[in-house]
Amino acid sequence: MAKEATLQVRMDLELKEQVELLYKQLGTSFAEAVRIFARQSVEEQGMPFSMHLSASAKKRTLGIANGKYNIPDNIDENNDEIAKMFGVE
Repeated sequence: MAKEATLQVRMDLELKEQVELLYKQLGTSFAEAVRIFARQSVEEQGMPFSMHLSASAKKRTLGIANGKYNIPDNIDENNDEIAKMFGVE
């Protein structure tokens, strides 16, 4: 049998209740959704979904950088060039 580890996450109680209800309605649990997220992340070698910033955000920052890295408003200008660099067209 595979070894198991426990993951603890702190979050707002209301958010936790809402997400638990959502996954219950989907026929699964929040814990199973986290396991699925982890499996997909490893499978895709990245986030298993697209990340987007709000168009109305005044100060745009990325991920856990917590304000360390500012994202320019014109971030999408070079997408085609970047895609060519990685062979994705």
